[in-house]
Amino acid sequence: MPPEPIQHVHQLRGLPASIAPSAIVESGAKIAEDVRIGPYCVVSAEAVIGPGTVLENHVTIMGDVRIGQRNHIFPNVVIGGEPQDVSYQGTQTRVVIGDHNTIREGVTINRASEKEDGQTTVGDSNFFMACSHIAHDCHVGDSCVIANGTLLGGHVRVQSHASLSGAVAVHHWTTIGAWSFVAGLSRVLQDTPPFMLCEGLPARPRCINVVALKRGGFSRESIEAIAEAHRLLYRAKVGLDPAREILRSQGMIVPPVVQLLEFLFDQQEGRHGRARERRRAA
Repeated sequence: MPPEPIQHVHQLRGLPASIAPSAIVESGAKIAEDVRIGPYCVVSAEAVIGPGTVLENHVTIMGDVRIGQRNHIFPNVVIGGEPQDVSYQGTQTRVVIGDHNTIREGVTINRASEKEDGQTTVGDSNFFMACSHIAHDCHVGDSCVIANGTLLGGHVRVQSHASLSGAVAVHHWTTIGAWSFVAGLSRVLQDTPPFMLCEGLPARPRCINVVALKRGGFSRESIEAIAEAHRLLYRAKVGLDPAREILRSQGMIVPPVVQLLEFLFDQQEGRHGRARERRRAA
């Protein structure tokens, strides 16, 4: 039997949503006030869509998808499709998306597998450009930019304020550090340290992401300390423990440097340059 028509949609509260006549919204979907659902969209019965979110035409929401408020979702986006994982056994998993995200044309966000917490998550104020892919079990933080054609493998973590340029391929179980930048056409096989600009085949830290740090309000002292940490670790290659002691002797153990050193320690404790490989092995 076809899904029940849109008059059975449960309105969360307030003003009625605007739903195009050609849209299919299954019975049970929870649609908040001021939501706009454009022509030929398909919304599943399990979907929850928060206030002020806009679905342009031909958007598909599949399965258990929770979308927050004031998101703008462009044509041909598919959210909540089954994980592209041959071991998936049909367990009920979901996608959770926060507030104020822009999701451009052709983006795909798959729901989780059974291997972690059962959720693919996206935070707030992110910008996903056309044809980018967020695979199963990925967690993306806040204020990230993922450019056209960039692909995140399964179980990837993208920390807040990270940026990935166009056509980047990110290996599964990889972590992209906060305030980092990955240049276009890079192949990311290992964790990308926070505050770094990485590039290459495979991607390697080339310098610090000074433009983002300045725009983000980092102090001059913090930027200088991060730059010195980069010099010691990636130019002089003194090693993690000696670098920590040199930075401490210079009074440069500021919070961002602590964050960087902790990230690199976790990376070294992992396998293949990926800290989260420990969890995979477990």
